[in-house]
Amino acid sequence: MSFVTRLRNTAPDATAPDGSEVRILANTARGSMAEFLLPPGKISIAVAHHTVEEVWFFTQGQGQLWRKNEKAEEIVQIHLGLSISIPVGTYFQFRNDGTENLVAIGTTMPPWPGPDEAYTVKGKW
Repeated sequence: MSFVTRLRNTAPDATAPDGSEVRILANTARGSMAEFLLPPGKISIAVAHHTVEEVWFFTQGQGQLWRKNEKAEEIVQIHLGLSISIPVGTYFQFRNDGTENLVAIGTTMPPWPGPDEAYTVKGKW
């Protein structure tokens, strides 16, 4: 595989299945990276993934993240510097409780396969 160098776009590249703005970052054969942005006062659509797992790192904002799978359910407070995992099949939803954009950098493994990867689930909010 050749090198990938990508500058973050100012405008969103896409809208995620959960409704957040997506700016696509670098990728490899084993993973992809993106920035997710949720404006103040917004709540994402609750979703789960068929085949990918993700790791997120929050770089701006505050809010809450709900996760649920067959072993656990929790709500965590989101803030700058927090990192979280979203295992395959985990239901999740997040909300922006602050006055600035809620922003996370996420890595998806394997790389995001396309729009049919995520499916809507019954959410917390």
